[in-house]
Amino acid sequence: MSKLRLGVNIDHVATVRNARGGDNPDPVRAALMAQDAGADGITAHLREDRRHIIDSDIDRLMDALRVPLNFEMAATAEMQAIALRHKPHAVCLVPEKREERTTEGGLDVAKNDNALGAYIAPLRDAGARVSMFIAAEKSQLDASARIGAPVVELHAGAYADAWAEERWDVRDSELAKITDMAAYGASIGLEVHVGHGLTYDSVGPIAALPEVMELNIGHFIIGEAIFRGLPEAIKEMRRCMDAARA
Repeated sequence: MSKLRLGVNIDHVATVRNARGGDNPDPVRAALMAQDAGADGITAHLREDRRHIIDSDIDRLMDALRVPLNFEMAATAEMQAIALRHKPHAVCLVPEKREERTTEGGLDVAKNDNALGAYIAPLRDAGARVSMFIAAEKSQLDASARIGAPVVELHAGAYADAWAEERWDVRDSELAKITDMAAYGASIGLEVHVGHGLTYDSVGPIAALPEVMELNIGHFIIGEAIFRGLPEAIKEMRRCMDAARA
């Protein structure tokens, strides 16, 4: 079985910085620490309202990182221009609502396939690995493949929430959806990633799925870093992932 990659999202280091203003804590410093601790990539979401990551963070991340940057963004003309200017390794399109605290659901590719197909074409031409952040639904995987997106990231939020709330029947049904759709996505030629809400407890069953190539985890790791330190928080997540993968 191939090694499972870990992408560490550093958005909420920037959230803490922005709560007070100034330069600290620095999300780029966090990204470099994550890189040294074994992260296979760094994820940063540049929101339209710049509530956490800001433009200068992306500039500095592109200059500083040795591992790939996964640039999360809404499908807007502004974000497309930024991505084309920087040419990050990966671009992940996510839905975005200004009032939400975090990304609440998957992108509806099935209802917007023509527009999204045209939108991602220049990103692919520029060499970016384009990913669609979607619900674990067959229609969304089919639409992602149809528009030429080589990667999908399945939204694990409902699974992770059910685990945290000890709603075991919902957890099991959500895991079954992710399991089935990871296998289906791989069968139609998509590279399958999973993200959103995973913890040390809930990551194992997802990490064990052979079709899943990458996990993107942020909020939990940054929260754990308060107590463990960032390198140890990342190393513990890696240990959980690797144990499940084995």
